Amino acid sequence: MASGLYAGVVGHVRQRPRRHALRYRIFMLLIDLDEAPALSRRLRLFGYDRAAPFSLHTRDHGDGSDRPLKAQVEAHLAAAGIDYGGAVRLLCMPRVFGAVFNPLSLYFCHRTDGTLSAILYEVNNTFGQRHSYLIPAPALEDGRLRQAVDKGFYVSPFMDMDLTYAFSIRPPGAEVSAAIEVSDAEGRLLSAAFGGRRGELDDRALWRAWLTHPWMTLGVMGAIHWEALKIWLKDERLRPRPPAPAAPVTLAPMARPQPA
Repeated sequence: MASGLYAGVVGHVRQRPRRHALRYRIFMLLIDLDEAPALSRRLRLFGYDRAAPFSLHTRDHGDGSDRPLKAQVEAHLAAAGIDYGGAVRLLCMPRVFGAVFNPLSLYFCHRTDGTLSAILYEVNNTFGQRHSYLIPAPALEDGRLRQAVDKGFYVSPFMDMDLTYAFSIRPPGAEVSAAIEVSDAEGRLLSAAFGGRRGELDDRALWRAWLTHPWMTLGVMGAIHWEALKIWLKDERLRPRPPAPAAPVTLAPMARPQPA
């Protein structure tokens, strides 16, 4: 199966106005949405739209409904005029004993010939809102693809809205990585990255992942709020939250060239 488990490290470094960094271990699942029902039947510890120690629930993603995720993604691709018809593979953290929070989930969207046509970046904030950026996939450079989009969705109370995201993605294989640089008119403001190595997605691997990351989901939420408190204590001003975008998905143009 194309689905797999990626264990690795996520890190954030804020450059201005005061340097602030964090780093912690997580694991993510790559779920081929066509394989999800079979995985749910085959594995005892993984459930697709059912209760299980580790699970993927449709309503945790997309528009929050029970409409199949692949159909939702393909509707966005069709509306944007982007080729589709192949696999759609979702890289995200699973629910762990019912708890989940995914700051960023990535959908790798493929054409019928198996080539990558686009990435859908799905962003959740801690205010219960969700928005996505759909970006056509350029040709790989040194095994990576580089994409960029202007920020259109409020995420952090410590970040302005007039920002640009630059992504550097190594699509899932033996390894996967996703690096994001956030910039304003003065230059780079924040960098964030996840890198992980692939393992088989089976009950033994899920059990081992839980033993080595027992508080992962609660830890992610706790880390976000703990780091927010430390930034606030550094006298960083709070930015007001604007209304959410009217459309659920922002379509970005073909990737602009970005420095390596």
